[in-house]
Amino acid sequence: MKLASWNVNGVRSVLNKGALQAYIEESQPDILCIQETKAQKEQVEMDFSQYGYKDYWNSAVKKGYSGTAIFTKEEPLSVRYGIGIEEHDQEGRVITLEFNEHYLVTVYTPNSKRDLSRLAYRERWEDDFLAYIDQLNQQKPVIFCGDLNVAHKEIDLANPKTNTRNAGFTIEERKKFDQVIEHHYLDSFRELYPEQKDSYTWWSYMAKSRDRNIGWRIDYFVIAPSIKDQLEDAIIRSDIKGSDHCPVELILKTETL
Repeated sequence: MKLASWNVNGVRSVLNKGALQAYIEESQPDILCIQETKAQKEQVEMDFSQYGYKDYWNSAVKKGYSGTAIFTKEEPLSVRYGIGIEEHDQEGRVITLEFNEHYLVTVYTPNSKRDLSRLAYRERWEDDFLAYIDQLNQQKPVIFCGDLNVAHKEIDLANPKTNTRNAGFTIEERKKFDQVIEHHYLDSFRELYPEQKDSYTWWSYMAKSRDRNIGWRIDYFVIAPSIKDQLEDAIIRSDIKGSDHCPVELILKTETL
């Protein structure tokens, strides 16, 4: 089974470029999670059922902002939107699908902003989201994926020394990811490729950063430890264009979730 996650930085933009359709046709993921849709479902003209998907959308109250969606060929047992906390659930950042053996959660973690004005909120969000994941994991193993807006270790970005107080690489944000690991969840890519360098999922549009591979790894598949034996591969699709992020893929040794 192939799961994929992609921050598309505007679903209408990536559809207009033909990039999302091309990726679906080439990669054919069983489930595709996208973040930063920047659209309400009714604003998106694409019929995803032509690819065999059922689609689920969680849009922000504020139009043109944030938002997530999941396209799945396997029908879920249940669907949840948000994490049940009103403060957090206005921005369309979380969708949870329940399957027979697992929960799959897509998440678009809030950015702390360039001036770090949202860092305190981000820290509250992290605590509440981890509590939500822990609650789910008590019932069934959890897979969560998306743009987590943090490069966890120095190996996860090209220029760690000059970014230590920049959003996405602050000590505070990295400690929150430490807590995820301390709760025994696994960063699937680092589980398989602990020393692999220059593997990034986001590049600034400035200074030809992508051409020079001056990037950050901020998009993840994180899995419960009980899923470790099913982990076959974790792939960064840096060859796929259309957004400032690229897709990440998780290959599991199972035909269904």
